[in-house]
Amino acid sequence: MGCGTAIITPFLADDSIDEQALRALVNFQIEAGIDFIVACGSTGEAATLDEDEWLHAVRIVAETAGGRVPVWAGCTHNSTRTLLRYAAHLRTIPGVSAVLSANPYYNKPSQEGQYQHFLALAKAVAPLPVTLYNIPGRTGVNLDPETVVRLALAAPNIQAIKESSGKLPQIAELTRSLPRGFKVFSGDDNMALASIGVGAHGLISVAANEIPAEMGQMIRAALNNNWTEARELERRYARLIDANFWDSNPCPVKTVLNLMGRCSDHVRLPLVPPTAATRSKLERLAGELGLLKHIPVPEGASEVF
Repeated sequence: MGCGTAIITPFLADDSIDEQALRALVNFQIEAGIDFIVACGSTGEAATLDEDEWLHAVRIVAETAGGRVPVWAGCTHNSTRTLLRYAAHLRTIPGVSAVLSANPYYNKPSQEGQYQHFLALAKAVAPLPVTLYNIPGRTGVNLDPETVVRLALAAPNIQAIKESSGKLPQIAELTRSLPRGFKVFSGDDNMALASIGVGAHGLISVAANEIPAEMGQMIRAALNNNWTEARELERRYARLIDANFWDSNPCPVKTVLNLMGRCSDHVRLPLVPPTAATRSKLERLAGELGLLKHIPVPEGASEVF
């Protein structure tokens, strides 16, 4: 399946969504050859968007993509009732190809609770495909491989998982245990090649916001068993991949995009921009990688692309 971008949601200084910058970022991704785009995931600060804003952002991404690449819509909530209300809207948005939904956060449900939660979502949005999103570091609970297999067998529209547990043995178990055709994606840029090595089908990437062509090239090389090329690209961009987590995601990636002239670095509370020292380190790294080809956008401004 390849490489998808967990796209940021750019904001203006007044906290509103910067629609112009978001459209430009979508076009940048597609023109660079990215395989699909994920709107309103954790990198898109979905947890800070109210319902109307979330729908607006998804519509912008789907409309701008215009069918050129698949668009997955992030849709996560720790109340199953609320999740189903949100998800019902996605069936009405042209261009949404799939729903990406993370474990219910804070509640720490059991495996049976997660099973019932995701099964209810799948039934609510059918026949729209569902991608499970296992990210225990943010949600406090792991989605065990046995539960993923149960869900895959119970709901034919549950067709993929974004696996961000950081556990390579768990990823390997998923690739061995799931039905043929079920897709496993790494949710961690720094584990993408290792995950593909044990059978994963691609990556949902943070770094692709900044370097979509290069991340796409790396993943396609690995999937085509061109490991020399894939490892060379990983080696070149490993520092950027790590730097994107020098602070809470997506603060560093927004800072780099700002330095590239693509959007403001504004994030919504409780997140705050990186310190001046971290910003300086990010600027130096971006410069060394040849990313600073645009004039930085003043804070709160929306560049005309």
